[in-house]
Amino acid sequence: MGVLRLGVCISGVYAAFLLWAIAQERLSAPFPSASHHAHSSSSPKGDKFPSSLFLNYAQALASSLSAFIYLLFKAWRDGQLHRGIAEIVGLKQFFPIKKNSIGENRTKKENGHANGVIEGPGVVRTESKSKKGEKSTGMPWRKSLPVLLLQVSLFQTMASPIGFLALGHISYPTMVLGKSCKLIPVLLLNVFLYRRRFSPHKYVVVALVTVGISLFMLMAESKGKKKGGSDSAWGLCLLGINLFIDGLTNSTQDQIFSTYPSYTGQQMMFTMAFLTQLILLPALLLPLPAHPLVLLSHLPFPLSASSTLPTSHVSLAPPDFLTSISFLMSHPTALPPLLAYALLGGLGQLFIFETIQHFGSLTLVMVTVTRKLFTMLLSVVVFEHTLTKGQWLGVGVVFGGIGVEAGMKRREMLRRAKRDGK
Repeated sequence: MGVLRLGVCISGVYAAFLLWAIAQERLSAPFPSASHHAHSSSSPKGDKFPSSLFLNYAQALASSLSAFIYLLFKAWRDGQLHRGIAEIVGLKQFFPIKKNSIGENRTKKENGHANGVIEGPGVVRTESKSKKGEKSTGMPWRKSLPVLLLQVSLFQTMASPIGFLALGHISYPTMVLGKSCKLIPVLLLNVFLYRRRFSPHKYVVVALVTVGISLFMLMAESKGKKKGGSDSAWGLCLLGINLFIDGLTNSTQDQIFSTYPSYTGQQMMFTMAFLTQLILLPALLLPLPAHPLVLLSHLPFPLSASSTLPTSHVSLAPPDFLTSISFLMSHPTALPPLLAYALLGGLGQLFIFETIQHFGSLTLVMVTVTRKLFTMLLSVVVFEHTLTKGQWLGVGVVFGGIGVEAGMKRREMLRRAKRDGK
């Protein structure tokens, strides 16, 4: 069942985000205006979608609706609709004291625990009286479920804009190379931040896949003869921050599932998408600076050196929400790719959170960073494209890493079957 589940998750991620990438590429292209009173500044080819924040909000909205529908369907199928919406979407787990206060005395009487109640693997809730007579769970507030989910939502919301900003100061091959190394910060932050332990072969697999993907991507760029341009120190710094935030996101998700094993991937997906909407909503409804980089010119050196615009007065633009709605009304052909972008992103997120819950963030990142490699290999078979020797070398290194992981998994399964047979 584990292999079948992993196969379904990988297929779902690949299929959903392959189509999602097509919709994203279409949204980045100009759309013709249907208005007879087009602005004089409009290009003959059309106008581009005015707000990336609106696109992120639309995808967050679709993700929360997808997770909500999935959770309701699963509860209906299992005959659990009587539990109520709050419990189905996981909101009741935000308040463990109220939820467990009745059952903990019964647990102590039945099991004879005088000082604590075991709540999950490695998590023990100790009971004590505070000065006001209230019970304490022994869980620091920083590790509570609402705080961890809010952290992940903030990380996820921040990562994309920083990545786009970094791309304005570094070359595309540098960005591709950085994203190819995403496994490393995920692994390191799991180890150093949350003290998670991995088998020795995991470090070998991460190294092989990272080297192989990096080699494959670099050879693809050199084959296409794309000039990278110069990379500024500020751009490299932003890329490092982007990778660090990605690592924080995935490692914190692992920590949530480890600390709260009854919390499901779809419940996390619903809550994170809902919190993301709350975070983005003020930015959509309030007027923002027309040129955000101008703000950097008002900061102390060296931050001011990152701004390519001269120091000037900060002018405010209309709210992104109004601008986007007006754009959709005057450019109706933008609506179908926007809906496809949001719905496919929501569908893909279902498979992503299922993968994180059951297989961990390292497996998920391995799936996402190898997606382009397998997509190009498919094009080699279907369209008879060719790969350079360097790309084939990268493919070999990646499959070497996957082979090590598969071999260790098989060995572990055989050892477990032998132990269970005894």
